[in-house]
Amino acid sequence: LPQDPMDFEWSYWIEWGREHILWLLAGHLMVSQVSRLLVEKYKPWCLMVYGMAACWLLLGIKGFAVILLHATISFAVAQFQLTLLTWLCSLILLSTLRIPAVEEAKRKWYDTENEYYLLLFTVSVRCLFCTSFSLEYCWHGPAQKSSRSFLWMLAYVFYYPTFHNGPLMNFDEFSKQMRRQEAFNLKTNVCILIVGIIRIFFWWCLAELMIHLMYIHALYSNASPLEAASYWALGGLALAQVLFFYVKYLVLYGVPALLLQMDGLKPPALPCCVSLMYSFTKMWRSFDVGLHRFLVRYIYVPMGGSQSSLLGTLFSTALTFAFVSYWHGGQSYLWYWGALNWLGVIVENGVKRILSISLIQDLI
Repeated sequence: LPQDPMDFEWSYWIEWGREHILWLLAGHLMVSQVSRLLVEKYKPWCLMVYGMAACWLLLGIKGFAVILLHATISFAVAQFQLTLLTWLCSLILLSTLRIPAVEEAKRKWYDTENEYYLLLFTVSVRCLFCTSFSLEYCWHGPAQKSSRSFLWMLAYVFYYPTFHNGPLMNFDEFSKQMRRQEAFNLKTNVCILIVGIIRIFFWWCLAELMIHLMYIHALYSNASPLEAASYWALGGLALAQVLFFYVKYLVLYGVPALLLQMDGLKPPALPCCVSLMYSFTKMWRSFDVGLHRFLVRYIYVPMGGSQSSLLGTLFSTALTFAFVSYWHGGQSYLWYWGALNWLGVIVENGVKRILSISLIQDLI
């Protein structure tokens, strides 16, 4: 049966994966295992050089220069050790992705739109990595600066398995685990690799079946079948949509997570099945775990979080969702999406607080 072509993200990453990215990831795996076997001490720098070479190969000299420039500017601003200034720098760098003149200039560097979009996606994800490094640099004293040098920033920013699409891993976790030297066991690693490949292949087959049999995205792109459908059918379509989204990210995050394991790192947990979720809060905590940790560590907790007053908690949560909406692109529908998610989380937490009152519990 013909494939439903309307899910841009799946079609886009599968095409890039088959043509280039999977081969480059295989190269990373080879470099990683050889360096773990022979020169464990220099593994971060071997992987950094490989990541920079892969970036140059796929994005060209100009794309490589843009990412290196972002990292250099972020590092330079971090030297002032001012959190507000670091955030201001990160938001300005992120905003450059949406300046029409800059967009047009970058488009001219490439022959196809797909190549330009690869640069766009990569730089937006790298912005989060630069922000994580810079904030950790601001928060730690001079005694720990050696483990937060510019070389470590490049090793973090150009780490290839998470380079184009994530998942996100905070710098503190990355550097601690990357500096930890463990005994290398080839047999164990081969077993992990084989089991991981079998699982990812199963998820990929399931996603392809959904794309070829269900046509969820094609139905959503046309108003007439949606208007004719009953509420039960619309509910089923909505469930099918989020289930496909879940399976898709098992593949897109499963591949880099497997390579993180092979490198001796602990990857963020893969998404939980959406059928098991019944709350906005759990969805945000357990679907994209890496992004959730980033938001909590760098935005929610520094702004007061749940330890502040009611208004403080509302403001912290609103700021977190505002950043998520802006980072995803800042279009009007994303602001509505962020606002509805914020409202869902607030209502859930409000109901929890009401239900925790002893009088209400007695009534229940």
